[in-house]
Amino acid sequence: MSMSRPLREYKQTGTLEELKQAYQYTLECGKSYEHEKGGKKINTNPPTIQSLVKNLENAKNNSAANGYSGSYFSFVEAA
Repeated sequence: MSMSRPLREYKQTGTLEELKQAYQYTLECGKSYEHEKGGKKINTNPPTIQSLVKNLENAKNNSAANGYSGSYFSFVEAA
């Protein structure tokens, strides 16, 4: 038996600095678990949007109980 949840999608716009401020808590939570077995290093001040996306995914996984949060982030350039 398998269960699935409906996919939730959230979109957020802003400059790199605005997005870093909006997701600072997520980055800091993930950083607090980077010393755990399997935890990845988290840069709380990423220099690019792509780096922010990667660090957010790693931060969510670090904070998850089993090491996998099931969340993902992506960057979509405005047309």
